[in-house]
Amino acid sequence: MNKNNHSASLSDVHQSVDTTKARKGFRKILAFLGPAYLVSVGYMDPGNWATDLQGGAQFGYKLIWVLLMSNLIALLLQNMSARLGVVREQDLAQINRSTYPKFVNIAQYVLAEFAIAACDLAEVLGMAIGIHLLTGLPILWGVCITIFDTFILFFLQKLGMRKMELFIIGLIAITGLSFLVELILAKPDAGDIVLGFVPHKLSSDELYIAVGIIGATVMPHNLYLHSALVQTRRINRSEDGIKKALKYNTIDGTIALNLAFLVNAAILIMAASVFFKTGHTGIAKIEDAHQMLAPLLGTKLAPTLFAIALIAAGQSSTITGTLAGQIVMEGYLHLRINPLLRRLITRLLAIIPALAVILIYGDKELDQLLILSQVILSVQLGFAIVPLIYFVSDKQTMGQFAIPLRTKMVAWLIAAVLVYLNAKLVADEINELFSLHGYLFAKMITLVVTVALIVLFAVTFYYPMKKRKVKIMPQRL
Repeated sequence: MNKNNHSASLSDVHQSVDTTKARKGFRKILAFLGPAYLVSVGYMDPGNWATDLQGGAQFGYKLIWVLLMSNLIALLLQNMSARLGVVREQDLAQINRSTYPKFVNIAQYVLAEFAIAACDLAEVLGMAIGIHLLTGLPILWGVCITIFDTFILFFLQKLGMRKMELFIIGLIAITGLSFLVELILAKPDAGDIVLGFVPHKLSSDELYIAVGIIGATVMPHNLYLHSALVQTRRINRSEDGIKKALKYNTIDGTIALNLAFLVNAAILIMAASVFFKTGHTGIAKIEDAHQMLAPLLGTKLAPTLFAIALIAAGQSSTITGTLAGQIVMEGYLHLRINPLLRRLITRLLAIIPALAVILIYGDKELDQLLILSQVILSVQLGFAIVPLIYFVSDKQTMGQFAIPLRTKMVAWLIAAVLVYLNAKLVADEINELFSLHGYLFAKMITLVVTVALIVLFAVTFYYPMKKRKVKIMPQRL
């Protein structure tokens, strides 16, 4: 373990892919393709599967437009994250450290680590459920088996960034092809799919699912991750070189996130075709969906592909979650530990609560654990989005590459909507806790933590404005 006061993001692979060599046409773009694919897997995790399945089973094709809107939001925010990394040559965690006071950074670091552990928990449960559905092994065993994927990341990092990206793209391809076959078997109505892209007024029940879809749109750790991953490319630091890097990273993000959208849309369309059309609108769990596929489609291939896709999606997401953990630790604390040890710590933080719940309550309470993981992710989202928008719109540090006013206004509107939706999700869970009898200690802790988070968010929002005013005033004097 060692401290490094000015280490680069992901120093083991920093600028390891050279894009400055003379290339033409598609080969030039190909050198930049990769970082966004690692980011995109966060949009295909088991949490997204659950909301997509519910949306399709309960409302048919009606919420496809909500998925599309969510994808557009993700495109903008991830593009800003990539822009920050390319122009500033630092990731979001590093810039936060140099901007905010120490107590804010420590709090943000702790929140980020909790969010990454919560995300890894969702991936562990997703993979364990997938292994259970594919092999029949108990979920408890599946959770234990996931510890071995710790060594996959360690091996991939030794091979280099491009090999890691190809591995992730391979897992995405497995997920996508599995659902392509599922769609062919399901035979969806093309006309209804087209109508699903048309926005309409949402009923209260539709709104609840839509909030779940949009609220799960942006994983907070992805904003840290993307700002670091773009720095794995060595670029020409001239004005023209930076412009080209931004353009090619935008292409990378657009392709990767649209592929993620197609996977999510495929899950929703499959659920609409198989469950909604046959009156099975009560499908709410991944296991329920898997169980119903074979009798409704008349083939055992469908549930097998479903389980394989779930394992592939979970595996790809766990790798990127570990990278995000490495980024926030190095960025906020200037602290580096062995990547294998880092991976083991992250995985144990996810496995321990999963094992505890299974041993004490059984498999039936795993859904509540998944909900808790999504709530933790929701809490951290605002603390990643707000600084990001401040930094990419700051002309003093971004120069001519600062986002224009129109983009800035749209970004703040999106931030307000996302923070509101996620705050609503957290508030609903708190209200549910307080409606129960007893649990006085848990209620008191929840109240104290909630107040502390509100204060921290206010400081996170206000401090960059105050710092900017202090810088501008001496110039005017």
